[in-house]
Amino acid sequence: MDIPFEDFKKLDIRVGEIKNVEDIEGSRNLVKLIVDFGGEERQAVAGIKNYYSKEELVGNKFIFILNLERRNLMGIESQCMILAADDEKGNVVLLRPEKDIEAGAKIR
Repeated sequence: MDIPFEDFKKLDIRVGEIKNVEDIEGSRNLVKLIVDFGGEERQAVAGIKNYYSKEELVGNKFIFILNLERRNLMGIESQCMILAADDEKGNVVLLRPEKDIEAGAKIR
């Protein structure tokens, strides 16, 4: 199904730099991310614990959607969503900028 370009423009997609990663007590695969978007910090809950170490995440930049409806997962509010690709083999890869760009940069 095609969506109108105007609908795509409604998405607030930005580069965010992960500042901190915490395990979520009681969860086997969720982590809480603290993400800097160039002066604004948000938290995200993501099911990536089994695919990325904290060291692979902290200090690195990835792509996030900021204006999705917020959700509570394991009692923690997720205020944005990190984007990832997965395949039929169970591989998960987070999306990141090809070159360095400042946190908060918009994806268009």
